[in-house]
Amino acid sequence: MSLSPVPENQAIQAQFGKITPAMEKGIAYLRSLQSEDNQAIEDPLCAFLYDLTALEAHAKAMQEGLPENCSIFFAVKANNEIPILKTLSRHVDGFEVASIGELVWIQNHVPHHRILFGGPGKTPTELRAALEANVEALHVESLLELQRLAKISQNLGRVAPVMLRLNLQMEGEIKSSLMMSGKPSQFGMDNEMVELALLYIVQTPSLKLVGLHAHTLSHHTDTMAHLELVHQHIRSFHRLREKFNLQIDLMNCGGGMGINYQDAQNSFNWSFFCEGLQKILKEEGKGIKLRFEIGRYLTAGCGIYIMEVMDIKKSHGKWFAIGRGGTHHFRLPSALGHDHPIIISSGGESPVVTNAPVSMVGQLCTPKDILARDVPVKQLAIGDFVIYPLAGAYGWGISHHDFLMHPPPLVYFLTPAGIMEKGSLLTETNKKVFEPSL
Repeated sequence: MSLSPVPENQAIQAQFGKITPAMEKGIAYLRSLQSEDNQAIEDPLCAFLYDLTALEAHAKAMQEGLPENCSIFFAVKANNEIPILKTLSRHVDGFEVASIGELVWIQNHVPHHRILFGGPGKTPTELRAALEANVEALHVESLLELQRLAKISQNLGRVAPVMLRLNLQMEGEIKSSLMMSGKPSQFGMDNEMVELALLYIVQTPSLKLVGLHAHTLSHHTDTMAHLELVHQHIRSFHRLREKFNLQIDLMNCGGGMGINYQDAQNSFNWSFFCEGLQKILKEEGKGIKLRFEIGRYLTAGCGIYIMEVMDIKKSHGKWFAIGRGGTHHFRLPSALGHDHPIIISSGGESPVVTNAPVSMVGQLCTPKDILARDVPVKQLAIGDFVIYPLAGAYGWGISHHDFLMHPPPLVYFLTPAGIMEKGSLLTETNKKVFEPSL
């Protein structure tokens, strides 16, 4: 298979890292809350803003770009906000969950959608709940888990739909900052265990093999290499299907499409990926359906996190800006070990520092509460908003909210009608819907 070099700046990822018009209106609304005429908020603020219009357009374009016989499931771990899930539900084929909490959350807030249940270390309670919820497939990670599932399924008088998660040796070198498979890890089954699991399924009436699963890595921005990875998964699928005479046609290739946080326009190229995938399937895709579980790449671009600058000080020759909030709200920079890109929105006050590098930090009593180090700024003042783009995935959901017991951030969902929904994260009951007067 031959492909042309990956083109730059294709439309599907053109939004990454940018402030959308809806976000601009949301930022202006936050400013209005602090005006002398309003004074609705006395303290400095921090907030998440999510542009649901941008999210919907992005998800729709991704789905429309896929070749025939391919599907997208949203990995709920990336962002479990209810309006996010409801927006995506119109454009994805279902949801992938990895705990009983996520399972119940999806059942309650976006019911009647297809569900996949994955993750290592599933408890008997989770396996039972997944079966009782009639999930479309359980991604089984070990022989013991398969045996446990068989017993539970038999006791319930059911047949469990199983996809075996593979952790096979990869051809060549595939690089990513977060590898789950192709090496020793807690994820999936190696060649020996896969063969034992397939033999066990054949002998067990309470299990039915519906496909194979291979989520190998995350943070992958090399589109050409990812196409080769999918190609390898397809070859492994054909090999196992022929060797064991498997009556299946479904291969779940996981996700892992990455965002380049330092150079967002050079993130994973979805349009090019779909073009290459079409060629691979034309050559070797006979009798196979592909499934993808995508989280970060779907929602990262729709969200921003905002911290208002509370204090600016110089310490041993270096500048620090202390903002309202921190890594207890937005742990992503710490989790990935990077300096997150920022955009500064002026509050109109006289600058404290000009033309100097400044580290952006939060309120926590730890030197690790740093979101960006030594960022060159033209000017920075008390009351400025420091905006962190690409905050729509693995932000609030992975953060240590209870550390120091600071209050949660505000959250606003910017809708196609220009209406904002306000309230604490993950709390539906105290949200209000109002028309911002901008």
